[in-house]
Amino acid sequence: MIIRSAFFAGSSASLKQCPSGSLPEFGFIGRSNVGKSSLINMLTGFKKLAKTSGDPGKTRTINHFLINGKWYLVDLPGYGYAKVPARLRDQWTKTAREYILKRENLACLFVLIDSRHKPQKPDIEFMEFLGKNQVPFARVFTKSDKVKQAALKRSIQHYDELMLCNWETLPVTFVSSAANKAGREEILSFIEETFNNLLKED
Repeated sequence: MIIRSAFFAGSSASLKQCPSGSLPEFGFIGRSNVGKSSLINMLTGFKKLAKTSGDPGKTRTINHFLINGKWYLVDLPGYGYAKVPARLRDQWTKTAREYILKRENLACLFVLIDSRHKPQKPDIEFMEFLGKNQVPFARVFTKSDKVKQAALKRSIQHYDELMLCNWETLPVTFVSSAANKAGREEILSFIEETFNNLLKED
C-alpha cells in the first residue's frame, strides 16, 4: 500500500463525537509510552502527523486520521501507567473501550507491545478482553531496534506461551521499529488486504 495522503480528521472525547460514515477504521492502542505515535508517523510517512512525547499518557482522545481518502487510522488513548490522576486514566479507558466495543466500522485493532519487556499483565488482560468480545486484532511488537534478535524472539515466545494457555490460535503478529521502519510494509499490506476483503463483502 502506498500512502498518498494523511489528514488529521479530528479528536473525539467520546464515541458519539467520532466522524460519521462507514469508512473502515484501523485502531492503534497500547500501554502508555509504547511508541504508538512514532509507529503511526512511520507507517504513514508523515513525521508530524501524530504528536510524539516522552510523557506517558499524551493521547487522551480518539484521534482520527483520514488515509488516502478511503480509510481512517485511529489513535486511541493508551492503557496502564500515566502521570495523571486515576480518575482521568479511568475515563480514557472507558472512552477507548466504548469505541472498541461499539464502533461498527472498526476493521482491526493493532495492539502495540513493547518488545523490550517481559510479558506485562495489562497487555495480556487487554488482549483477553478483545478475544472474549470477538474484536479482531493483531499484535505489534514495537521498538525492535532496541533489543537483540535473541531477546526479541524470547519476548514474543513468552507472550505466545502465556496466551496459548487460554487461546486456541494466536493473533496475527508484526515486529516493528519506528527508527528503521521495520514492519512498515508488512503492516500496510495487512491493512490493504483487510480493506480489500471488506470491499468484496460489500
